[in-house]
Amino acid sequence: MSYPIEERFKQAKIRLTPQRALIVETLVESNDHPDADLIYRRAIQKDSSISVATTYRTLNLLGDVGILRKLNMQDGKVRFEIERDDHNHLVDEENGRIHEFKNDELSALINKTIGEMGYDVVNFRVEVIGKKRGDTECGCIQINVY
Repeated sequence: MSYPIEERFKQAKIRLTPQRALIVETLVESNDHPDADLIYRRAIQKDSSISVATTYRTLNLLGDVGILRKLNMQDGKVRFEIERDDHNHLVDEENGRIHEFKNDELSALINKTIGEMGYDVVNFRVEVIGKKRGDTECGCIQINVY
């Protein structure tokens, strides 16, 4: 378990139980955006004593305190990832693939626009649904594709 996650638990004033640590570890090791059932199936391979109810309660709690981000994607499932501010999502409308991307120009435009409205940006999330044009490669500044 990395220090930043432990610190986030302390800041949220919740205990880092072995079950919660297992759920977070499972998500940190994921190279996709798993739904609750997939997180449970992966976690139970490491610790057969974890229950479905514990998994769902933990995911909801960690989402509520901002340790996890809940993603409502096109397939109707809620998916999860560790909360971080460094990326946005482009969801392919046809196949559901999730492209993580970062664009400094977009970030600057959002900060400028919100600043002109009299606010300071604390955090933002951009989720775009897109349909690919022909057989062209994705031209976004990608972090990961799931």
